[in-house]
Amino acid sequence: MSKPVVLIAEELSPATIDALGPDFEIRHVDGADRSVLLPALADADAVLIRSATKMDAEAIAAAPRLKVIARAGVGLDNVDIKAATTAGVMVVNAPTSNIVSAAELTVAHILGLARRIPAAHASLSAGQWKRSAYTGVELFEKTLGIIGLGRIGALIAARLQAFGMNVVAYDPYVTSARAQQLGVQLVSLDELLQQSDFVTIHMPKTPETTGMISTAQFTLMKPTAYIVNVARGGLIDEEALRVALVEGEIAGAGLDVFTSEPPAAGGTAHALLDLPNVLVTPHLGASTDEAQEKAGVSVAKSVRLALGGELVPDAVNVAGGVIDPYVRPGIPLVEKLGQIFSALAHSPLTSLDVEVHGDLNQYDVKVLKLAALKGVFTNIVSETVSYVNAPLLAEQRGIESRLLVDDQSEEYRNVITLRGALSDGSQLSVSGTLTGTKQTEKLVGINDHPLELPIEKHHIVMLYTDRPGIVAVYGQKFGEAGINIAGMQIARRQAGGQALSVLTVDSPVADELLDEVRSAIQADLFRQIEITES
Repeated sequence: MSKPVVLIAEELSPATIDALGPDFEIRHVDGADRSVLLPALADADAVLIRSATKMDAEAIAAAPRLKVIARAGVGLDNVDIKAATTAGVMVVNAPTSNIVSAAELTVAHILGLARRIPAAHASLSAGQWKRSAYTGVELFEKTLGIIGLGRIGALIAARLQAFGMNVVAYDPYVTSARAQQLGVQLVSLDELLQQSDFVTIHMPKTPETTGMISTAQFTLMKPTAYIVNVARGGLIDEEALRVALVEGEIAGAGLDVFTSEPPAAGGTAHALLDLPNVLVTPHLGASTDEAQEKAGVSVAKSVRLALGGELVPDAVNVAGGVIDPYVRPGIPLVEKLGQIFSALAHSPLTSLDVEVHGDLNQYDVKVLKLAALKGVFTNIVSETVSYVNAPLLAEQRGIESRLLVDDQSEEYRNVITLRGALSDGSQLSVSGTLTGTKQTEKLVGINDHPLELPIEKHHIVMLYTDRPGIVAVYGQKFGEAGINIAGMQIARRQAGGQALSVLTVDSPVADELLDEVRSAIQADLFRQIEITES
């Protein structure tokens, strides 16, 4: 019997090949050259890539035997995950391979800004000796503000505490107990910006976080403060940053990532490159020998698991492995329930129960707990979330999780509920099921309010005091703004009590309109939810 073919489409470390072992036929190809890539994919069972190889719909269609695409790194911008999922191709990456490298690059930017190292180097290289022109500042006893206290943020905190820095952080999904373990004080975003001498941002890029540091935020910062972004391009409004730097609202910035990469000539990002108080690097967060080797070895192990039919913890789109076909459709449902749960949570999560009710109790459903944790963290941490690191993310945040299974389900064959305790003492629950021959994913409960609404990309959830005319109020305001309501469910326990409305809308709703509607109906809870497809 011939060995499975593993295509290496870009240069990877020798350790990657060693990790694959002798069970595969290894072939090499220049993945950046489409004329050779597409024919080479014809009989490939797996392909290992980095950033130069585009595994788009055309490439996936050219690979009828392909079972797994392995990206030796974190980003997946060059992989069409939807097309891969449709074709039944697993996508894996190495979500934790670069966290130390990214943390160290952040520290390097902070030190470079504090001591003006790049400018001093350029001056001396030009034959000048201007010591007084490059007087810097010490980090000792200064305040570091970390926006996003995930794994990378925690590593940065530990490293800069060793410099004698005071560390504050903003992260609405981290408990005070977890922050206390790290020796970090949790504050609001405004307080962080006002207090900090150095600010570093480590948030995921979502519609909510894009441009989260803009003109209003720079106004809050000290004129002597510096800001660093080694996370995602677009988290900082680049035009607002340029203005803040030119007008002296802040002292400087360190950037490794940009909205457009490489920064286009004539664009806002490109204008930043010429400013004397900006330190820039060309997206080097993962560019260390160690990170590249870790990434290659990690995905090589995933390829072995995938081609061996075993559970692949780092799978981005499907869990893989020996999961019963009856259980498998529940995985994307539970991931989406997790996203809905985290969007509705108004304070940090402290514990989470994943309750599986109904016929599923006869099967091994451990993967559903992993899927729930993956969904909960998908849009609230900066790193890529997978089945392997989701439990670690929960542990780091002091979140206890349990899987509870029974055969009791009165209205549906199966119901899965995510029930959690929040740090303010309140409880939150979200329930879902699969219905019909098409296994339609439905939301069937929020905080024990009964619903039955297909889960779509955009939802709005409102909790308010039940009274006549509320539906007319928000319906009119959304209609006047051109927002189409595609579906709606209203639930209440008693007349005149609290009513829960869940809307499905065709497009995102602007924050200004949401604030207007929230005020008009005097909502106790008002959330816009955007489901991220994995």
